[in-house]
Amino acid sequence: MSKKSKKPDNQICANKKARHEYFIEETFEAGISLQGWEVKAIRAGKMSITEAYIILRDGEAFLFGSHIQPLLSSSTHISPDNIRTRKLLLNRREIDTLYGAVNQKGYACVPLSCYWKRSLVKCQIALAKGKKLHDKRKTTKDRDWERDKERGFKQHMD
Repeated sequence: MSKKSKKPDNQICANKKARHEYFIEETFEAGISLQGWEVKAIRAGKMSITEAYIILRDGEAFLFGSHIQPLLSSSTHISPDNIRTRKLLLNRREIDTLYGAVNQKGYACVPLSCYWKRSLVKCQIALAKGKKLHDKRKTTKDRDWERDKERGFKQHMD
């Protein structure tokens, strides 16, 4: 039997590096303002947010550095920009919460994943605190210990 991928059907892309680099404090769901060619490219699986981050400016949130590779069949009268800054659609209260935490408490705002919700593209963003090197080592040590512990239980059960 083949293993199923852990990626759900509605997930477009994920930023796995963010969970390694940051402690995730709180998550939000934001819509993304997209152009037509971008939606077609996303449906074809041509989106990446591994190098992306979120900028809060003038009471608005923007997704900066996300890549959407244009399709070869995109229209001839449009010149696609694959690293365009895209506006995130959030409530005023959510933007104020993010803005206050980022500017006063030293948090970072990072995208975690993009997914389909009905026919809309949503981005899960997080309010996160940066990890130090010793925190990263502790996280990997704990993960290895849990894996070894589970292995020991399985061997004992067999």
